[in-house]
Amino acid sequence: MEGFKIEDRLSGSGSVSDIYAVTGTSGRDGGFEALLSLMADKGLKFYRSAEDGEHSGPEGLIPRDAVVLIKVNSQWDERGGTNTDLVDSIITAVTEHPDVYAGEVVVADNGQAQYGSTRRGGSLDYERNNAEDTSRSIQRVVDGFSGVHRVSTYLWDTITTSKVDEYFMGDDEDGYVVDEGASGGSALRVSYPKFKTGHGTRISFRHGVWLPDVSGYDGERLKVINVPVLKAHFIYGVTACVKHYMGVVSDKLTGGDSHRSVRRGGMGTEMAATRMPTLNVLDAIWVNADPGSGPSSPYTKATRLDTIVAGTDPVALDYLASKHVLMQAARLKGHGDLSKIDPDNTEEGSFGSWLRLSAEELADAGHRFTLDEERMNVHALPL
Repeated sequence: MEGFKIEDRLSGSGSVSDIYAVTGTSGRDGGFEALLSLMADKGLKFYRSAEDGEHSGPEGLIPRDAVVLIKVNSQWDERGGTNTDLVDSIITAVTEHPDVYAGEVVVADNGQAQYGSTRRGGSLDYERNNAEDTSRSIQRVVDGFSGVHRVSTYLWDTITTSKVDEYFMGDDEDGYVVDEGASGGSALRVSYPKFKTGHGTRISFRHGVWLPDVSGYDGERLKVINVPVLKAHFIYGVTACVKHYMGVVSDKLTGGDSHRSVRRGGMGTEMAATRMPTLNVLDAIWVNADPGSGPSSPYTKATRLDTIVAGTDPVALDYLASKHVLMQAARLKGHGDLSKIDPDNTEEGSFGSWLRLSAEELADAGHRFTLDEERMNVHALPL
């Protein structure tokens, strides 16, 4: 988009959240690899390894045996779903672990078996996709790794009406675990998927990888890479990293209250009560920059920004991306009233309001985050 840019912004504070942005990328041209180099250069290495390398070290994010769950947006086709070229680049990066990858990747989402482009929920195999080659679906991307690496998909729509118990309770069925009572200030009834991957690995989104031989979980082995699309939302203002956890819960088994809870900070509750993302990679290659529209994003309405933004703090990422990416794009498109997508608008029910309520839920659970721009470092790299 002509005139669009992201600039470095360095904080003077000692306690900050780092945000990494690469511009000029289509998702399939080395942009994600450049993002990993930018992260490593600023001290956040992607690969965990005993040996220090360009992108690896003892404090890295992804160990060689990690089960990596890539959480995408599957409820919408065209530009409303996660860019499949970007997903391909992320899977490739994971499987190219310098210590030789011995883990597994699963790409998943819950389109809630309702609404969306088909009015029946999500799909990982749309005809019209968010990619340079628009016929390239998530499923096609994953199929390209078949026979080489353990990579699969799981559409949680197929289990979103099945209530189950945890593995440690003797229940081996795929489905959704639903807490009995409400949690946090949002009063969300927490729910999350428990399932067996296409390669036979049993996963609890809350507890981790189930090890039947020892009747226990390996919580550290499960790593979540959260990959939402940055876009306007006609009810909640903005969809980005925090609201993307609406694709983790079961709205069906909670009587629709999971979606209503967003305005109460419910997705912050869900993150805190289940599993925080290991890394958030915000897809802003194509965005919906029309306030009051979305979350559908037809080809004819989407705005091309060729940008990916990443970080470990989903709250800071949502604040920065809405204010300096989405609002900038909306302004360049000629929109005057940006209040619906402004994170500084804290009117009751607004994006800024529920983002802060979500942040409070994370803070109450002891997670580190910031909504203060003065505590955010932005590292920008144009390709």
